[in-house]
Amino acid sequence: MKKIGLSVAVLAFFAQSACTSVEGAGAPRPAASLPVGTCINMGNMLEAHQEGSWGGKLIEQADFERIAAAGFDTVRIPVRWHNKSLDTPPYTVDPAWMARVEQVVDWALASDLNVILNSHHFDPIYEDPLGTAEWHGGVWKQIAARFADRPTERLWFELENEPHGNFDDSNLLETLAPSLAAVRETNPDRPVIIGGENWSGIDSLATLHLPDDPNVIPTFHYYEPFAFTHQGAEWVAPDIPPPGRRYGGPEDKERLVADVEKVRAYTERTGKVPFMGETGAYGKHVSVEERVEYHRAVSQAFAGTGVGICVWAYANTFPFWDQGVGEWEPLLIGSLEAR
Repeated sequence: MKKIGLSVAVLAFFAQSACTSVEGAGAPRPAASLPVGTCINMGNMLEAHQEGSWGGKLIEQADFERIAAAGFDTVRIPVRWHNKSLDTPPYTVDPAWMARVEQVVDWALASDLNVILNSHHFDPIYEDPLGTAEWHGGVWKQIAARFADRPTERLWFELENEPHGNFDDSNLLETLAPSLAAVRETNPDRPVIIGGENWSGIDSLATLHLPDDPNVIPTFHYYEPFAFTHQGAEWVAPDIPPPGRRYGGPEDKERLVADVEKVRAYTERTGKVPFMGETGAYGKHVSVEERVEYHRAVSQAFAGTGVGICVWAYANTFPFWDQGVGEWEPLLIGSLEAR
């Protein structure tokens, strides 16, 4: 995994984006993309109800030094905000929590990593999107102000992870409008990331329309086939895929080809290249060797699309770093070099 020339790449993104026309007005060339490169999620850490409550380790500065040394370009840092903020104006975020998030982001930046900072599991927004929009926007107003002086070319905001439930295409842009407006007050040209409905699965790209803002970037998540990647995953109850599903048969290869075409179709329609914000396979019933096969297949399939890939996750549930032995799983790291 080679690091790309990030500053040049980001400047190229802004130059391309400035020429991007409104969706539906024809596909501009060249396509705009965010230089995510090879990326890893800091999963089950800051997006848990309390940091570490889901068995994830507490983040340390050494984690980012280790991630950078392994060749990653970007870290995605999921953060839960709704239980750390007031649900009435001015929607004040707990100062200690904001300071902790700031510390983590700055550690990552200091390790020469790009950072995707998001809102993850803002639970009320999935039940009552429009009723929660002002609260969500009030929180983003504070986040945006706090990080406004960080480098635009290396810190990017993702407004909300995996819209689902009542939060869908019918209200997506209206719900996120207060948050995007709040960000733009203090960060007029920082990349802002938006994913579509139904947990931002790859099929959400077909109906994803973005605001008329050249620095808004599309994302999708890729856990296909779900019956393989989430077999035995208790958190998806009651529809838990049973253990035993193997990966790599003809139907899996055919699906990858079809899914790559969905990305190409989106880029053709919009002139923007989405990035893959999450992908991986739960390890409880899937061997490391099978996980390697999966990651290698996904990496190779999407390599020609320009799609950056953020694997899930660093040290918990779908781990690349083995906390028990204090080492990277070398085969998994090697699977990403297929790109």
